[in-house]
Amino acid sequence: MLDSTSFAILPSNVKKQETFPHKLGAVKEVALRDQMLVGRTEKGHFACYFIDEETIRIMIDPAKEVTLTPSIAAEGDRLAACDEFTQNNTQAILTKGETTVVLTKDTGVFTVFKKEQERFATCGFGYNRANKHQLQIVSRAETAILGLGEKTGFLNKAGSIISMWNTDVYSPHNKDTVELYQSIPFFIADDPQAGKYGVFYDNSFRTEFDYQSYQDRYTIMAEGGAVNLYVFLGDSLKEIVAGYTRLTGKTPLPPKWSLGYHQSRYSYTSEQEVERIAKTFKEKGIPLDCIFMDIHYMDDFRVFTFNPDTFAGGPALVKALKEQNIDVVPIVDPGVKKDVDYSVYQEGIKNRYFCEKLEGDVYYGEVWPGESAFPDFFQPEVQNWWGDLHQFYTDLGIRGIWNDMNEPSVFNESKTMDLDVVHRQPGRQITHKEGHNLYGLYMSKATFEGLKRLNENERPFSLTRAGYAGVQRYSAVWTGDNRSHWEHMEMSLPMIMNLGLSGVAFTGADVGGFSSECSKEMLIRWTQVGAFLPYFRNHCVQDSIYQEPWAFGAEAEAITKKFIELRYQFLPYLYTLFAEAAETGLPVVRPLYMEYEEERHFLNVSDQFMLGSSVMVAPILRPGQKERLVYLPKGEWYHFTTKERFVGTGEAIIVKAELDDMPIFVKAGTILPLGTKVMNSKEAQKLCLEVYLGTDDKTCGKVYLDDGHSYDYQKGASLTVQFEAIQQGTQLNVHSSAQGDKNWLPDIAEIHAYGAKIDEIIRMGD
Repeated sequence: MLDSTSFAILPSNVKKQETFPHKLGAVKEVALRDQMLVGRTEKGHFACYFIDEETIRIMIDPAKEVTLTPSIAAEGDRLAACDEFTQNNTQAILTKGETTVVLTKDTGVFTVFKKEQERFATCGFGYNRANKHQLQIVSRAETAILGLGEKTGFLNKAGSIISMWNTDVYSPHNKDTVELYQSIPFFIADDPQAGKYGVFYDNSFRTEFDYQSYQDRYTIMAEGGAVNLYVFLGDSLKEIVAGYTRLTGKTPLPPKWSLGYHQSRYSYTSEQEVERIAKTFKEKGIPLDCIFMDIHYMDDFRVFTFNPDTFAGGPALVKALKEQNIDVVPIVDPGVKKDVDYSVYQEGIKNRYFCEKLEGDVYYGEVWPGESAFPDFFQPEVQNWWGDLHQFYTDLGIRGIWNDMNEPSVFNESKTMDLDVVHRQPGRQITHKEGHNLYGLYMSKATFEGLKRLNENERPFSLTRAGYAGVQRYSAVWTGDNRSHWEHMEMSLPMIMNLGLSGVAFTGADVGGFSSECSKEMLIRWTQVGAFLPYFRNHCVQDSIYQEPWAFGAEAEAITKKFIELRYQFLPYLYTLFAEAAETGLPVVRPLYMEYEEERHFLNVSDQFMLGSSVMVAPILRPGQKERLVYLPKGEWYHFTTKERFVGTGEAIIVKAELDDMPIFVKAGTILPLGTKVMNSKEAQKLCLEVYLGTDDKTCGKVYLDDGHSYDYQKGASLTVQFEAIQQGTQLNVHSSAQGDKNWLPDIAEIHAYGAKIDEIIRMGD
């Protein structure tokens, strides 16, 4: 293709700057109506209201009165009463608590103050005849930008131009690949002078965030729709993320088996191969919770079928694996094969469940099954139909589904549906230009809710490639078709951290890389980091070498097994973090800066991360390296492997890590709840408490427990145990107190203390 040669940089190919010549003009009318600031300008309309004291919604529409109905993403949008409304000749002012929104009448600019300090301000709005618009927001050159979901590059996105358009990207991902599978138009602006705020630009058209072109502002452009933004105030990243997830939803507590080790390949091409993989894990004593089935398990790629030649015994296979405590997760794509003898296609056509053009013709696109139709998930009845189709799997005992190709991906030049395809929502109809970025979210909703209905009192596991803001309510997210490149391993860390800051707590990347060729050292190092990410799956493409734990010989097998076992050892701590995420909306994996905001240089640390607030992980990300720089925040830290104590200064130290080790540090003052050895998450674990003593003679920790799979915890069948260790001379007293159902009291197998001479450990309490 010419655009992949030097033809792309011909002098005549310089991209023309888009202009937005039409302005709203001065405010002509403004009033308080139903606790909302509403009005019109010379050429447009606006509205603004509080959701709570820390969250404000602002809407601007140059064409018509603003639409107040929240999108599917903003499930927590509830109008709150303001405390005061005043206006004069120059301003209209809306106040709630310590937050004030000021509308300047001659310019139409909105400014938000917190405790009389300016936090957020627009500084311009324009639109053009193509129905595109651009909003300008005041900024400073030193402002850091975090979030924006699944984007390549470093943690801090300042200086970037980033666009949102869900795209199937198989070609190598790099810093210039700004459109991937997820579109989450939420970011946190961190100004060292003015403070922090979050912005959710809830517009599902293709949008572009330009933090590069201006020193005193940034711009947000959308190719349709209206300005619909939410501003989140807070004094910390945690407060802003908590506010954003109150609006868009939190990651629900997943089933514990979904946090174990998962093995996949595109594809295990027969039931015999799947059986062999499961048998080998068992023979080698490597823990395993789940095996994935990619598209080859289907009959000519028809969803909700088994291949009669290679997976004729598919139902028996699922049952046999389940008896071995191994869950099976099949892939389900949205493309439904055009086949008049295929029942799913027949039902979709008969009931008009598929996406259509305005004239009523079904839209067909080429994907794995050939010519295919696509469910219109925007219709509630289609969501219910699609969800109920999963009974084909749930009747076999399947509890998890993998949604792929749901950008939606189509094998054509545009990579997706025609933009004039229409989607029918209750009470309105939208084109694919508006619905494209939402398609994966609606499919995830249909899948999750279908599994929840069909598997009564069983927490579903849903994994999706595509999504939009709010996708965390329905699915885990993996970062798509990465490659077996060391750079991709490194790049996955800021992607996962920014996804967490964007509300998506359950995330991971394909261990070993999806395509290209993995190596022994790469598999070892990637398994090490994967063991400490929220989602842990090894997956690779059909034309690459196999990369199961034993694929590269005895040494690689022993080390990868060690770290898979370590994953299960950390499972009580990890599960506790997921329980916290379900309650608070905070991520499981966090940038160092989220925990240590006084250390501003941590904004540039993209290659190490916090697991919760007590464990820090610094993976080896380059071939041949056996040491690396590790930033230690101020305070005391313990090396997890050696138990050596370090004093952090906020600066970097050199830490050694042979091939069988990875730098992991535990914060002093932590009681770390670890588990005993198991072969999968369904086996009972006893607790081993590791007490990392601090200088204040008091050390704390906690663990959350329930049955790991049902919703009974919502009825009180769960327990949170708080631990506290107090040192008295060479004696350590470990106290515990429990809240909840005492039937879940843990069995404490061992307690170990580090950091001082301890002759006696006494455990007291529940």
